[in-house]
Amino acid sequence: MTPFPPSLERVITSLEKLPGIGKKTARRLGFFLLTAEKEYVLEMAQALQDLTKYIQFCEICHSIAEGSLCEICQDPHRDRGTICVVEEPADIFIFERTGFKGLYHVIGGVLSPLDGVGPDDLNLQDLVKRAAEAREIILAINASIEGETTTLFLTQLLADQNVKVTRLARGLPVGGNLEYVDDLTISRSLTERVSVTDG
Repeated sequence: MTPFPPSLERVITSLEKLPGIGKKTARRLGFFLLTAEKEYVLEMAQALQDLTKYIQFCEICHSIAEGSLCEICQDPHRDRGTICVVEEPADIFIFERTGFKGLYHVIGGVLSPLDGVGPDDLNLQDLVKRAAEAREIILAINASIEGETTTLFLTQLLADQNVKVTRLARGLPVGGNLEYVDDLTISRSLTERVSVTDG
């Protein structure tokens, strides 16, 4: 039996499900929200509701958007001949900090047969279609075993396309997650990317 009222316990339980949040932190955050100004808590609740109500996936790149297309795909000033392939929408913001001016394609994860994730579970067919109009495809997949498998698969998938396929330069830690790599390393990896295929 919990010593907290059910409404507070539900908040704590919900917070515990967030990545990197344990029981103690969830409890601390729950009590913070309980004692915070009512307007702040209501604003946060509304923001969370809006997140589920308005956010959808871009029809072109599969990133997040508040309409059928994301802001990057709508931007006429982007280099439409260069497409950076990433695993998740959050990865885009890492590359945006480096000043990258091309477009993106979110594949939605990596190949992982043990977890039941195959090619049909990822946004790959749209990538093949987009490759037909691109000069270069940059594979910016995390350097994990699954990531390397996915990079190899994408290289083979794009082999018949008349497009240059590159990957980020080494220097990124194997097994590391792009989210935790500093901006300078990401920027250098992007600048010094290496060719995977000739296109």
